[in-house]
Amino acid sequence: MPAVATRSEMSAPAVPTGKITWLDRWLVRHMLRLAGQPRLAVELWNGERLTASSARNDSTAPVGTVQIDSRRCLLRLLTDPELHFGEEWSDGHVDIEGDLTEVLCELNRSLESTARRRNHPWRWPRLRRPGSAQAARHNIHHHYDLGNDFYRLWLDEQLLYTCAYFDQPPMSLEAAQIAKMDHVCRKLRLQPGERVIEAGSGWGALALHMARRYGVTVRSYNIAHEQVVESQRLAHKAGLTSQVEFIEDDWRNITGSCDAFVSVGMLEHVRPENYPHLGRMIDGCLPRHGRGLIHTIGLNTPRPLDRWTERYIFPGAQPPALSQMTELFEPYGFSILDVENLRLHYAETLRHWLARFEQSADRIRDMFDERFVRMWRLYLAASVATFETGWLQLFQVVFARGASNDVPWTRSHLYADARRLSSTAGESQSVRSQ
Repeated sequence: MPAVATRSEMSAPAVPTGKITWLDRWLVRHMLRLAGQPRLAVELWNGERLTASSARNDSTAPVGTVQIDSRRCLLRLLTDPELHFGEEWSDGHVDIEGDLTEVLCELNRSLESTARRRNHPWRWPRLRRPGSAQAARHNIHHHYDLGNDFYRLWLDEQLLYTCAYFDQPPMSLEAAQIAKMDHVCRKLRLQPGERVIEAGSGWGALALHMARRYGVTVRSYNIAHEQVVESQRLAHKAGLTSQVEFIEDDWRNITGSCDAFVSVGMLEHVRPENYPHLGRMIDGCLPRHGRGLIHTIGLNTPRPLDRWTERYIFPGAQPPALSQMTELFEPYGFSILDVENLRLHYAETLRHWLARFEQSADRIRDMFDERFVRMWRLYLAASVATFETGWLQLFQVVFARGASNDVPWTRSHLYADARRLSSTAGESQSVRSQ
């Protein structure tokens, strides 16, 4: 990854250096102890470096160095690091010497090894954001309506902003996203002529893929205006407007019947208190033979999203634990047929996104500013780290009516078709090369 911007490149005002005292050193070592003694060095504003390893009397080399530019910054990191680290990084008062992603992975592993994540003394109580339809529109606008041109700089060609599926690594991000869509469609066992309801369409790639490749009709709901407009344009361009309808509306207003229900990357924004309502909506849509799939970022145990991400990147978001997702299924007699965890696939997806983001950093800086670039760089790198170290999971849950016997006996349908499609793609490539 290219080197991150240094303090000299930031527009933040200079801060007094100040003499380093014994208390400053004690506070740094205390902060490292609370973090589980990670293999990191801390460089203070006068250039002095302190490490956790020196306190343990071992010679473990630091993975990287956290540079702090003032006593004020140090005190903020101590009082609420979950929130203030991201704020100080975004403003250029904290820098990283070394690979940002590796530093964040080391910090995550250190915190996890000390079991501080579940009962962390740094976690402050917070007000719960409302989960109403109006609040959801505001939250979605904050993140997804930053402009299609921004996302085109670092997503794949079809603008899929969800976990890809690297079934035959190494493969390109574009190929892995197509593989993800086929993986979802095979799990749903889609047949030509069937009706699909999709909650949360993104830029429309999955709905268009289902219609084009599997011959189904799709009604797809989304409340992000720019995404809906672009999806409608793409449907018209592809000649699929008779098969795919993109609707700018909230999932709460979904009605009608379908053979399959699918939601990829939306549940994180629904919030657990709304799961019974979402479950009732799905229950009203699926007939006896119906089946569904929900693809979502998740957690091993219920806990809030970290304060910085929730405030600055994904307001109102709350990834669920599997135990919380049962509120979607149990009250309505749905059976869970399959659960797959694609956590490492998401870490790989995010590595691709981060690399493309870095390649376009200058253009993104021109579109926004340096603080925005640093904020999103941290978000993407931290996301790699959270999936790499297991703080976040990626669940695909397939479900159907409990009384339905129209269910697969094995998982062979997931992979036999994949091999056939891969072979067909290979033959097509060979013909093109001739």
